[in-house]
Amino acid sequence: MQSTIKTKILTLSLSLVLSAGLISCGDEFLDRAPKGELTSDNFFKDAVQAEQSVNAIYAHLRNFNVHVFSYIGITDIASDDADKGSVPGDAGFLQDINDFTFDANNTAVNGIWRGYYQGVFRANQVLANVPNIEMDEELKTRLLGEARFLRAYFYFFLVRTYGDIPLIDRPLNPDEYRQERVPAAEIYAFIEEDLNFAIANLPEKSAYPASELGRATSGAAKAYLAKVHLFQDDFQAAFQVAQEVINSGEYALYPNYEAIFRREGEHSSESIFEVSTVGLEQGGGGSQFNEVQGIRGNPNNGWGFNNPSNDLIAAFEENDPRLAATVIFNRDTLSTGQVVIADPNMGAGAKFSKKAWVPERPPIGFGNSGANIRLFRYADLLLIAAEAANELANSTDALNYLNQVRERARQGNPDILPDITTTDQADLRAAIWHERRVELAMEQHRYFDLVRQGQAEEVFNALGINWTPNKHEVYPIPQSEIDISGGTLTQNPGY
Repeated sequence: MQSTIKTKILTLSLSLVLSAGLISCGDEFLDRAPKGELTSDNFFKDAVQAEQSVNAIYAHLRNFNVHVFSYIGITDIASDDADKGSVPGDAGFLQDINDFTFDANNTAVNGIWRGYYQGVFRANQVLANVPNIEMDEELKTRLLGEARFLRAYFYFFLVRTYGDIPLIDRPLNPDEYRQERVPAAEIYAFIEEDLNFAIANLPEKSAYPASELGRATSGAAKAYLAKVHLFQDDFQAAFQVAQEVINSGEYALYPNYEAIFRREGEHSSESIFEVSTVGLEQGGGGSQFNEVQGIRGNPNNGWGFNNPSNDLIAAFEENDPRLAATVIFNRDTLSTGQVVIADPNMGAGAKFSKKAWVPERPPIGFGNSGANIRLFRYADLLLIAAEAANELANSTDALNYLNQVRERARQGNPDILPDITTTDQADLRAAIWHERRVELAMEQHRYFDLVRQGQAEEVFNALGINWTPNKHEVYPIPQSEIDISGGTLTQNPGY
């Protein structure tokens, strides 16, 4: 995709007045003093500013605390799919995540809280102020739908990370800064309300011009709603909503699996939602998502974190092409002709995520990478539908959706990855869970899946990791937030 297509929803004229955000749930939902003359009191005046304020929420998806270091830590590195990577002693807080020795002061635990609640703040600013702007009502409704979709996205990540959390649905007054946690069930109900609003008021992906690709769509809202239902074990609702997405005809599996993660795969037929980035000479449009996972050594593409584990590699069936599309091994020859020579301090067995690899290193700085971050693919949606169907004793649809994913994975080779045929519910469940692992490997889904599936204790015990039931299903509330709140916030059990 040309960078000009991706630039529009990333361009901001604020720097950012709207980035003032929720610094802590206990004390500081504060507006920082702006460097210019614009403030939240005089900004929301016209349609241009309304759109800019929504663009500011999208821009936050590229924030370091949202989809970069802490993100890969609590999703991939915490799981059996990846090890910390890099060199010994570098970012020890991620090794603590890897080993489940972290506490409430962990940098990743704190980063996620800060980053995602700042996203909620931006969405709340839009939802509180844009309704009062005199502008085209259709555009206004769409922008509000985008803001509610994005707020739902932030809360869905937060509730899976921490469990019971504060529910902030508007900009707060000073006497409201200290907020108590509410049950996760209330958070999920709130997420569903936001997603249903988005479903009713957003266009389908096909209705957007190329210049607007990357914006939230009705189909993306439905896909996330299906996943939200799955995480609550509401299989009937998950199946029904997933079916609506499938039957819409808006999405299809991209023929070339590896190409999904290259430039040609951005906003492809398989893309339900992804973070748009663009490498601008002046900076400000890129992300460090690729840099922190990039090859450490030669070619020098990054920091070398989030290394695919041997356990993940062993999970792939014989000759599964997805392995080569997922893992870069030391001494591999890349499509650029370069031979990978990992930093010797990483050890001879060093490996890297190929899904985060960018063949071209931008001359303007790798931290300004213009590679998009894939958040929700159609394959994920098919596997959600397959899992929900199986739990409803509907093996016919379950096998259909599961085998669609496997057929694409074969890449035309009929001698590998045969169709699954079992109709035994337990065996089919195991097959679907296995397929989720290898199909979505290194895409930041695995840890939440292990917890949801009830597999975490068994999986980690087999790896010699002390994963504690009734504790590690969620991460601790940051201790700094509890301290600032004066005890209004409480800690999760075991921390």
